[in-house]
Amino acid sequence: MFGPNCRPTRSNRTMTSHAITSTRMGPKLDSVTVGSVLAVVLLFGAVFLYGGYLVTVLQLAMIYGIFCLGLNFFMGYTGQASFGQNAFAAIGGYGTAILCVEYQWEPALALLVSMAVAGVAALIVGYPTLRLRGHYLAMATFALGLITYDISVQWTSLTQGYMGYAGIPPLGIGPFTVEDERLKLVCLIVLLLIGLWISQRLRDSRFGRALRAISGSENGAAALGIRISRYKLAAFVIAAVYASAAGSLFAHVVGFISPEVFGLQMVVVTFTMLYVGGVGTVYGPVIGAIVASLLPEVFRSTGRFQDIAYAAVLLLMLIFVPKGLSAIAGLVRSRRANREG
Repeated sequence: MFGPNCRPTRSNRTMTSHAITSTRMGPKLDSVTVGSVLAVVLLFGAVFLYGGYLVTVLQLAMIYGIFCLGLNFFMGYTGQASFGQNAFAAIGGYGTAILCVEYQWEPALALLVSMAVAGVAALIVGYPTLRLRGHYLAMATFALGLITYDISVQWTSLTQGYMGYAGIPPLGIGPFTVEDERLKLVCLIVLLLIGLWISQRLRDSRFGRALRAISGSENGAAALGIRISRYKLAAFVIAAVYASAAGSLFAHVVGFISPEVFGLQMVVVTFTMLYVGGVGTVYGPVIGAIVASLLPEVFRSTGRFQDIAYAAVLLLMLIFVPKGLSAIAGLVRSRRANREG
């Protein structure tokens, strides 16, 4: 269905097998990577030990991380701009809330159905929208987010308007429900890792390579026989499913949703997380979600200067690490290689 139909030569097969072998071996761990992993382990260990408000902060970071994985799939790998993924998060959040509160569905089933509905909605909306390019596509997706927000406000008989939906049950399957805050965080970490694994597998597949070809040059990819519209639509649907999952998880973890949850602030926050972590990288969305979620808590003691300090640090990150925090290890390795060379 996807990609050009071509037969590789003997030399190409040799080069490909060598590349696959190299990829499987993976990069060597350096001090920066090991230090980063240890820092994350210590952070989560301290949070699990002491609990408190930081557990909630990391819960939201995991949810935003799932959202950013999908956003990165469309923006980072495919090179397209979308300012309307919050619309699909709203579909997930309100879908699971309505099914669980009004019809007493199981949370897990409601989550899966909401993801499917968001995927179908992305397929219907994306088919005409993704024929646009550049700023026109960005504005069209932005309008999609605004329309969805307005619907969630005005359609009070379905969404409860500004009053929001309360009493949403926690995550669970059958008689087993996750009510302990630490256990909720564990479940979210597992779901994030599953989402990360799926994203990485898709990125390294033939499908992912075609997306990166489109990101490099749509005209060049078309010349290779890649069906641009199909690939872009598939990436858009995948991003929508991730966003819907994040919206549903937010509803089950917090127990309440309102239109403001899926408004313009979500667009700004998720874009910030994605660029801080690194657009188009594997681990960037997760790193950005964790860092951008924890920074406000670090500067909470500054009082009214909290937002200024937060913005200043983000600006410094974008200036000195424009490719995101996930690129720091690569920068350190290249500098060491230059010194040794």
